[in-house]
Amino acid sequence: MTEFAGKARDTLVAALGRRTFLRAAAAVSAGGLTAGATATPANAQTRTSPGGILQPGTGPIPGRHYLPSRPDEVRWGYVPSVTSEPVLRMRSGQTVTIDAVSHEGILEDQGRDPVSFFAGHGVPARRVLTDAVAIARGYDRTPRSFDVDGPHVVTGPIHVDGAAPGDVLKIEVLSAVPRVPYGVVSSRHGKGALPRLAGGAVPPGITEAEIMPPVATDGRATGDPLRYGNVSVFTPVRSGRGGALTGVLPRPGHRDVAFPLHPFMGIMGVAFADAGSLTDPLLNSIPPTLGGGNIDISLLGPGATFYLPVFAEGALFYVGDPHLAMGDGEVALTALEGSLRATYRLTVVKKGGRGAPSVAFTYPFAETPQAWVPIGLSDPDGARDGQGNDLDIAMRRAVVNALDFLEHDLGMNRAVAYAYLSAAADFSVSQVVDGTVGVHGVIPKTHF
Repeated sequence: MTEFAGKARDTLVAALGRRTFLRAAAAVSAGGLTAGATATPANAQTRTSPGGILQPGTGPIPGRHYLPSRPDEVRWGYVPSVTSEPVLRMRSGQTVTIDAVSHEGILEDQGRDPVSFFAGHGVPARRVLTDAVAIARGYDRTPRSFDVDGPHVVTGPIHVDGAAPGDVLKIEVLSAVPRVPYGVVSSRHGKGALPRLAGGAVPPGITEAEIMPPVATDGRATGDPLRYGNVSVFTPVRSGRGGALTGVLPRPGHRDVAFPLHPFMGIMGVAFADAGSLTDPLLNSIPPTLGGGNIDISLLGPGATFYLPVFAEGALFYVGDPHLAMGDGEVALTALEGSLRATYRLTVVKKGGRGAPSVAFTYPFAETPQAWVPIGLSDPDGARDGQGNDLDIAMRRAVVNALDFLEHDLGMNRAVAYAYLSAAADFSVSQVVDGTVGVHGVIPKTHF
C-alpha cells in the first residue's frame, strides 16, 4: 500500500469510526436506504460520509487538489478538445480529488429534476446532491438535445504540467467513494444489447419480441423524452456482512437480489480531437477513443492504473460516468450509475521514457495489482466518419496490443506469446453499448 493510500484510508476511518458508521447506516436505513463500507482490492476504502451523503466539498478530501462539478465548468454530453481551457492546473505526480456527478436522475427522460425524480423513490431532498440539482437546473453552456448529445456530465479538463503530445499520462486510481447510497440502472429504446434499430429493424439473432425495452412501449415518435417509455430502475445500496456495500434489486415473491459494489469511473480520458465548437460531434461523450473517454472497463477501480497517450499540451484529463457497479458488457445500456468522489495521482511519462507500457504511447492500456489489461476498440477515432461496432475488430486489436506488450515489454517470442494468450489469458467484452464497442484482456502477473 502506498503512503498516500494509507493516509487516505486512515483519514476515512478516522472520519467515520465503526460506531459512527453504524449509527449513520441505521439512520439512513430508517428512510429506506442504507449506506455502508467495503474494502476495495487495493489502495483505499470506499466509504460514504456519516449520513451517507457526500455533498460538494464536505467530508474527507484526500487529494492535494480538489475539483468540484460546477454548472459553468462541466460539459454535459461532450468531452474537452485539444484546445480547451483547463479548469484546474497541477504538477505531474500530484493528486486530485474529483466530485463527479452521475447523469442518471437528471436527464430529460427523467424530468431533469433530481429532487422530484428521487423523491419518487423515497429519497428526501436533503439526500440529493446539490451539485446534481445545480447542473440539472442551471447548466446552459450548451443547448441540450436528448437524442443527439451524450448523457454524461464530464468534469475537467485538468492541465498536467509537462505533458506534451507523444507522452503518456499515467492515471493511478487511489480511491472511489460513493457520494450517495443509491443508484440507477437505465435501459432506453434503441440502445443496449437488444435494441430496436433505425426504421424499426430487428437486430440479427433475436426476434422483435426479444427487443428490450419491449417495442410496444416505444414512444420516441412523440418527440417528448418523458413519453419515450424508457426504463430507469432505482437501486438502493445497503450494508451487508462486515459493512460490505451491495446494490439491491427486487425479486417478487423471493428475497431481493443483492450484488457487490465495485465503484469506478466509466469515463477517464485526455483530450483527443480538435473541434470548432463545444458540441462538435467529434466531442460527443459516448464513444471511447484513443484518448480513453467512455472506456467502461470495470477493472479500473481503486488500485488500478490507466495509461493514455497524450495528444494535447497538458494532457487535459477529464472524468465522468461514475459507476457503483457494472457487469462486463453493460448490456442494458447503463451500469449501476451513482455519483462518486474519486482521487487520482496523475503522472507524465515522457515519450520514450520508462514508467509506462510501450503500447500506451499509442493506445490505451491498463493494469491492476493482479494483471495487465490490454485494450481493443472497434473504432478508436470516436465519431469521425461514423462509428464501427464490430466486436471482432475490438478483439483483434486487444490481442495485437497484448502481443506487442508481451513481446516488447516482457521479452516473449511473439509466436510463443500468441500461444500463451490462447492457453492462459482471458479476454472479456468491456461494453457493447457505446457505439464503439470494446474488449479487454487480462494477463495475470503471477504467470511472470
